[in-house]
Amino acid sequence: MLKDFSISALIAGFVSVLVGFSSSIAIIFQATQALGATSAQTASWLWAIGIGMAIPTLVFSLMTRKPILIAWSTPGAAVVGAAAEAGHLTMEQAIGTFLFSALLMAVAGFSGGFERVMKRLPLALASALLAGVLARFALDAFVITPKNPLLVLSMAAAYVTGRRFWPKANIPLVLVLGVVISACQGLVNLEHVPWNLTRPVWTSPEFSPAALLGVGVPLFIVTMASQNLPGLAAIRAGGYEAPVSKVIGWTGIATLVFAPFGGFALNLAAITAAFCVGPDAHPDPKRRYWAPVCAAGFYLLLGLFGATVAGLFAAFPRELVLAIAGLALLSTIANSLSSALADEGSREAAAMTFFVTLSGITLLGIGSAFWGVLSGGIVLLVRAAGQRVGSAS
Repeated sequence: MLKDFSISALIAGFVSVLVGFSSSIAIIFQATQALGATSAQTASWLWAIGIGMAIPTLVFSLMTRKPILIAWSTPGAAVVGAAAEAGHLTMEQAIGTFLFSALLMAVAGFSGGFERVMKRLPLALASALLAGVLARFALDAFVITPKNPLLVLSMAAAYVTGRRFWPKANIPLVLVLGVVISACQGLVNLEHVPWNLTRPVWTSPEFSPAALLGVGVPLFIVTMASQNLPGLAAIRAGGYEAPVSKVIGWTGIATLVFAPFGGFALNLAAITAAFCVGPDAHPDPKRRYWAPVCAAGFYLLLGLFGATVAGLFAAFPRELVLAIAGLALLSTIANSLSSALADEGSREAAAMTFFVTLSGITLLGIGSAFWGVLSGGIVLLVRAAGQRVGSAS
């Protein structure tokens, strides 16, 4: 197994954690602040999600030898934060909703219900869904260019050059270049980084019927529709088949364990999984499982040094994070679009899925990933019905 380790997998794991953490940590801080959490409780949330993501990621990836990355539910954190800001949720009630949602996830996983639904999802729609989720990051990488053109354009030039001359080390070199330029510009600030271990803080749950229905159910729905759905699509688009029911079920159990400490929702990684399943992790698909294994190590650091890691990630400029994310995902987006549009019969449905997902719309508290698949599925059903009518006449 050690022979399968590679530096590219190590970098892919680091980038996946870097992008996932820095792109959505603000939402977690917003939620804890709205709930009136102390600094110790906020650090405990980071401890819970860090350790909670690391253990199942490590276990699943090593047992299956497939790149299975676990993450937290970013839209789930937004649901909790919105309810807290509206005054409909206390910290104790929030913990109760975490436990309730986790129980629902475990049932959906171990019962096989989620997997039965996903087996009916055509590969074209799964690929279009993944491309739509990831394309936003590629767009952001170029939209951010005017704020620091030297940094972003230099990284883009290094990426284009690297794809031609040193493809295996391309993304690591682009990342190193970005860090060096940022440091030379004085944009990497380590002065205010705290250096101490994080201690978990137990919060006893309170089960309010109104909170369970008003927050717990939406938390479950958005986690399944906006995280696990595109997360499975990312795995399938990478050419892997995973034990979906067991993974979903055990992430529900993991959430149950860490919920009292702030672990609000654990699930399959969606966006950041693309860093681990693509060729940038390793040219050999059988060796890419080391990318999430390495990511698990960084997750452990995130948990044990929650406040410290938060400060370190905050030390990188936003332009660097967006640029490395967008550039690292370009090849995965291209491959997904190629797979999505390959079959003429499902091409229109795939295009519908892609653009609805890319739009980022949120309806009824559910993100665009769900609506993208639903709209694409409707197009396929209408096309099939039309073909049946045509053949009957």
